Amino acid sequence: MAGLGVNIDHVATIRQARRTVEPDPIWAAAEAELGGADAITFHLRKDRRHINDRDAQLLRQTVRCKLNMEMSLDEEIVQIALEIKPDQATLVPEGRQEITTEGGLDAVAHAARLKKVTARLHKADVIVSAFVDPLSQQIYASRDAGCDAIEIHTGTYANARPGEAREQALDAVRGALEIGLGAGLIVHGGHGLTYNNIAPVAALSGFTEFNIGHSIISRAVFVGLRQAVAEMKRLIEKAGCP
Repeated sequence: MAGLGVNIDHVATIRQARRTVEPDPIWAAAEAELGGADAITFHLRKDRRHINDRDAQLLRQTVRCKLNMEMSLDEEIVQIALEIKPDQATLVPEGRQEITTEGGLDAVAHAARLKKVTARLHKADVIVSAFVDPLSQQIYASRDAGCDAIEIHTGTYANARPGEAREQALDAVRGALEIGLGAGLIVHGGHGLTYNNIAPVAALSGFTEFNIGHSIISRAVFVGLRQAVAEMKRLIEKAGCP
């Protein structure tokens, strides 16, 4: 049954909106763990728009479940990852103008760089995952670069209107999952997943982990982070039961 990785970036987004010290994403990680999170995910961006270097260091020191660092292939960020040694690094594209990650990493176009960064992270005993669109060429390029895992970009599914468009997007996710497993990769899923749309994806057999942030943090405003995490985890577990 798939585990739940909780992305705490937007706790830091709220903090940075006032350029103050609260809410602290370190506290958020602890609350998420108490709610049953199997992993804590954070994205250290080049522009430090939410999570900063202090957060990354303290998360490594305090998180007791799996720590998953989303990161670009930028050399500065790679060096930080090699220093703090998260349990897993998820390699993602990054654009300064985007509000959030808008698509998967182009593992084909960046094959050489991806292979080099993956090898360096492996030397530091970091598991490497590539966040890719549900396309066979991207999955095979990730495998060929030495990645241990992929995270399938579920944004198209999440943003599709109910009906034929959503079913087609779900079929694309299903196909990518099968290709990834067939290629010998660990397969995760994430982006845009909510309490309302998680069940059909979580019902697909073979996913190891779902990384979810915005929906959980939004729910936490009303019920608290510990309960918000527990609610999402129950939905994943219920969908995954035969």
